[in-house]
Amino acid sequence: MENLCLVFLLIVSIVFPVLGQGGLKTGFYSSSCPNAESIVKSTVQAEFNKDPTIAAGLLRLHFHDCFVRGCDGSVLISGSSAERNAVTNTGLRGFEVIDDAKSKLEASCPNVVSCADILTLAARDAVDLVGGPSWGVPTGRRDGRNSSSSEAMNLPSPFDTVEVQRSKFAAKGLDDHDLVTLVGAHTIGQTDCRFVSYRLYNFTKTGNADPSIDQQFLTQLKTICPKDGDGSKKVDLDKDSQLNFDVSFFKNIRNGNGILESDQRLFGDSSTKDVVDKYAGSIRGLLGLRFNYNFKQAMIKMSSIEVKTGTDGEIRKVCSRFNHYY
Repeated sequence: MENLCLVFLLIVSIVFPVLGQGGLKTGFYSSSCPNAESIVKSTVQAEFNKDPTIAAGLLRLHFHDCFVRGCDGSVLISGSSAERNAVTNTGLRGFEVIDDAKSKLEASCPNVVSCADILTLAARDAVDLVGGPSWGVPTGRRDGRNSSSSEAMNLPSPFDTVEVQRSKFAAKGLDDHDLVTLVGAHTIGQTDCRFVSYRLYNFTKTGNADPSIDQQFLTQLKTICPKDGDGSKKVDLDKDSQLNFDVSFFKNIRNGNGILESDQRLFGDSSTKDVVDKYAGSIRGLLGLRFNYNFKQAMIKMSSIEVKTGTDGEIRKVCSRFNHYY
């Protein structure tokens, strides 16, 4: 019965437009720039064809934007003191994809489509390209006029406890279910060994490994990230299918195969563990239906955080610069 309800909800979400918060709506550019979404999609597709790992990069870029000043494109601004140069934003990528899409959109319909909307649409398209769900993106965001690296220091961290993660998500109006669902984005992508090694060799400064890591997987991780090895070496966040959007990430957490401490800790808290269990127990034949549906709902919710609409903010000419530079 639950699966039938999910199918019904999926049909409803396709047939009827999704209304976002703060004045956003699907089809916002249907008259002012009817090709907006197709231009963004084709740009993301072209980059994905060259480098499939860009999907995870664009998804992370959108997440980091929304958690600082809301989804206003502030992370796209360049400059030594800008948000994108905060330590917490180390390794962010995909800026050139957004810039490319913006350039094409400015040629097609100048001063209409915001960089914040381009980033939000690109994240949706990235998920779709790796086999995840697609959804109607409520648009109408405007770009912010502020970007400071100091404001990005409180982004969720791979070292956060569940309580800290819960607090950071709650501050943005997101609950435990949203937390686990959105962290499920780690079903694609990679991280650096520097964020994993301490769990392998000196967890809590004891000289031992994190006891929550499965012993067989611990041996594999030590091979990938040797002690005193290259900290910038990449390790897949989902050991089974880092280029496929699926529920194996949650199965890994359940089995002690989580890469980041913050991810694995989700299985040690009763509230978040329940959500992990539900996703990890999804029947393969249903293709992660429950997770896919919840993920797109959580993404719509997250992408509506503290948005600027109407006359607030601006529509940037170039995504990496505020308009007053011109």
